[in-house]
This record gives sequence, structure tokens and C-alpha cells, in this order.
Amino acid sequence: MHYDSETRTLPHNPLKALVAPRPIGWISTMSREGALNLAPYSFFNAVADDMVAFSSSGRKDAMTFAEEGAEFVCNLASFDLREAVNATSAPLPRGESEFAFAGLATAPSRKVRPPRVAAAPAAIECRWLQTVPLVPLDGGEPANFLVIGQVVSIYIDDRFVVEGRVDTGAMRPIMRAGYFDYFTATPETRFEMRRPKGGG
Repeated sequence: MHYDSETRTLPHNPLKALVAPRPIGWISTMSREGALNLAPYSFFNAVADDMVAFSSSGRKDAMTFAEEGAEFVCNLASFDLREAVNATSAPLPRGESEFAFAGLATAPSRKVRPPRVAAAPAAIECRWLQTVPLVPLDGGEPANFLVIGQVVSIYIDDRFVVEGRVDTGAMRPIMRAGYFDYFTATPETRFEMRRPKGGG
């Protein structure tokens, strides 16, 4: 089988089912006026040792507020918080707080203004670096935007630090797949491999 935008041999684009599972950046931001936003983004990842990025389809509040305040926080979306993560994806009016809508308490961040999700097992505080419009092949108006931030501080719940290492599996992060599917990581699925020696 072969799929592309012209042949459409499947009822849904399989890309999201194949590039999976994808980590979820649960992004909290604050506008200039102090309005809070919290939204999950599955087009999210670390892109360097101290940088992360998320992609917004359209100019949504998370992107706009990140630019206005020049800061954002990536909260870890865990299995225990899955219903709240989903609730914060609701299309609320601009400026209406998803924290309040989902019944989530905030906790102050250490180095940025936007708060973190108090119940999240980890949170990555970032300063906004730039937003890159993702111009399509035909050169038309971009519909997607890549928001890049530099990590300035990381919060980790002490329960998940074991002998100086973060036990990611114990946090049970949820990850997005295609359609309505999600995956979760657990300690039982973890394995370790070391890079082969050699080269220069």
C-alpha cells in the first residue's frame, strides 16, 4: 500500500499513527495581562540539550501568550491526569483559564511567570526564543507554527528521583498516537542500551 495526499488510499492520514507515540507538551502560558492558558500539544519534543519546541496549528492562545510573555512551561502529562489533559484541549474563549475549567491547581514556577500544573510530576520552564512559520511547499500562507523555547529550570517531584536519576516510567507519561489512541510508559517497559564504542 502507498498513501499520499493525492491517492488517499486510507480514510485518514496515517502519519500520526506512524510517528508515534509522541510526547505531549502540556503547555502553560500567561498573557501580558496575566490571563492563563493551558493546552496539550502532541507535536512537541526536546530539540536540543536545553531546548524544546511545540507546533501550533493556527495562532492559538498558547503560542500567542508564549510570544507575549516570552515564557512558557511544559508540564508532564501523566496517566493519572489524563482526563484533565483532555479537558484542557477544549476550545475555550480567549483568556478563559483552562486551569479553572479542568479543576487544576496552579503552583508557582521558579524562573518564569506562567505557573505549572501543581499535580504534574514534572514541569520544564522555558524562555521563548522564536516562532518559526512552517511555510508549505506551495509557498502559501503557513497554517502551522513551531514555537521554540530554551529551558531555564526544571521541576521534578522528589518521589520520582531515584539515586540521582529520574524514574520516567514511574511517572507514567501519556503519549499520543493516531486517531483517538494514546500510549503510556511504565517501568516494566523500560530497557537500557549503551552506545557502541569506536569511531574518533
